[in-house]
Amino acid sequence: MTSNLVKEPASNAATSTKETTKTAMDNPSYAPSSFLHHPYMRTALPFVNGGLAGMTATAVIQPIDMIKVRLQLAGEGVRTGPRPTALTVTKDIIASGRVLDLYTGLSAGLLRQAVYTTARLGFFDTFMGKLNVRAESAGRKVSFAERAGAGLTAGGLAAMIGNPADLTLIRMQSDGLKPPDARANYRSVVDALVRISKSEGITALWAGCLPTVVRAMALNLGQLAFFSESKSQLKAHTNLSPQSQTFAASAIAGFFASFLSLPFDFIKTRLQKQLKDPKTGELPYKGLLHCARKVVADEGWLRFYRGFGTYYVRIAPHAMVTLIVADYLNFISK
Repeated sequence: MTSNLVKEPASNAATSTKETTKTAMDNPSYAPSSFLHHPYMRTALPFVNGGLAGMTATAVIQPIDMIKVRLQLAGEGVRTGPRPTALTVTKDIIASGRVLDLYTGLSAGLLRQAVYTTARLGFFDTFMGKLNVRAESAGRKVSFAERAGAGLTAGGLAAMIGNPADLTLIRMQSDGLKPPDARANYRSVVDALVRISKSEGITALWAGCLPTVVRAMALNLGQLAFFSESKSQLKAHTNLSPQSQTFAASAIAGFFASFLSLPFDFIKTRLQKQLKDPKTGELPYKGLLHCARKVVADEGWLRFYRGFGTYYVRIAPHAMVTLIVADYLNFISK
């Protein structure tokens, strides 16, 4: 009797396994399809797709980001004098080292995307999924205000999580501006994280967190909310193909993301780059507002938008590549 009780479940399990294997062999798409539609996988997919999309875009755009950071830090505290351009900064970087110097901080950039973009696109898709369900049950469409709220919230949460990687990226990219004997010469993002934590304390990894969060909220409002809204409007009012809708919507989103976020990105860069004065032990800037006031007083209002062309060339393609890749990954993993 006991033997039969043991044999029967075992036999059923073997039969079930055999049938499942046969189904997978007869229909190769069955296994991955079943895996992708597992509840846990459906929850994780927006985050996985977002991270892969962001890392792909960063690998393409990293040299432009390096030039953007150098432009923001050049002439700090000086209102007049020579104004560097993207071209002169590029020439200086290449002349002083190698072409590969343009990829300084790539490991930090990839880590930042693996954390930050994974979180912001994942949270945004999750929020939008819930908003769509609620809107459908009410017999209406998701409003732009709801899209904006989802973008702002997703950006803020992701920025807090990703700030350490963002800070190490700025430190690695600005290191070359220091005199040779004062450079940290970080070997990798891990080396930078460990050394900054030991020398300045673990909380130093969240320096500039407030402007980073505000910048991320502004960027996500411009990128995700405008992308989602533009795509919805293009679908309703044009005959463009889905691919053309995605491309056009990502271009619109790239402009608004650049315009809204550049001032906050500028302040974030200044705050994350700063180090304590060896003599006084004080930092040049006490916070977001102090930095903004000091820049206006010393360098003028327009300084916040210096390098907008470079920033746009960095943000817009990054936004477009990220959104297009994420859209494609979401499509093939439905």
